[in-house]
This record gives sequence, C-alpha cells and structure tokens, in this order.
Amino acid sequence: MSEAIVTVTKKGQATIPKIMRDKHKIGRKAFVIDTEQGVLLTSIPDPSMEKGSLKLLFKGKTSRDIMNEIRQEEFKHETKRVGRHDG
Repeated sequence: MSEAIVTVTKKGQATIPKIMRDKHKIGRKAFVIDTEQGVLLTSIPDPSMEKGSLKLLFKGKTSRDIMNEIRQEEFKHETKRVGRHDG
C-alpha cells in the first residue's frame, strides 16, 4: 500500500498521484465512497466485466443503450395511456 499527501483546493479538488491512478485504473472519473475511516476513491466498475446474472441479458449494450430503451418503452406506454382518455 502506498501513501501520499496531496493538496486540496478551495473547491475540494485534489490530484490523485499518477502512479496510484495507473495502478487502480482511475480515468477521468472516479467513484467516491464515504466510509467510517474517511473518503475512498476507486475506479468506476466496468459493466462489461460484471459476472452477475444480468450480464447475458444486457450483452453488448451500454447503460446508455439500456436507458434509451427504457425511456422509449415508457413513452409508448404513456402515449397509449393518454390516448385512451382522449376518446
């Protein structure tokens, strides 16, 4: 385990040392967790690496693809619901 002291700006920004970003595969965004011991920064999980039961169901789709599909379905249902009350 390595340690570093970093400066925190007035805006709350801190620079994660490059060696740590590389080691933990932290890119432009990081996952921030508030723990009893302090703040934990970690890489954002890659959905394509998940091994859960839903992986096969959503194979090849990004979270954006899935959200767009859900929004389209909601729009269809809402359009049908509103259309029933017009006549």
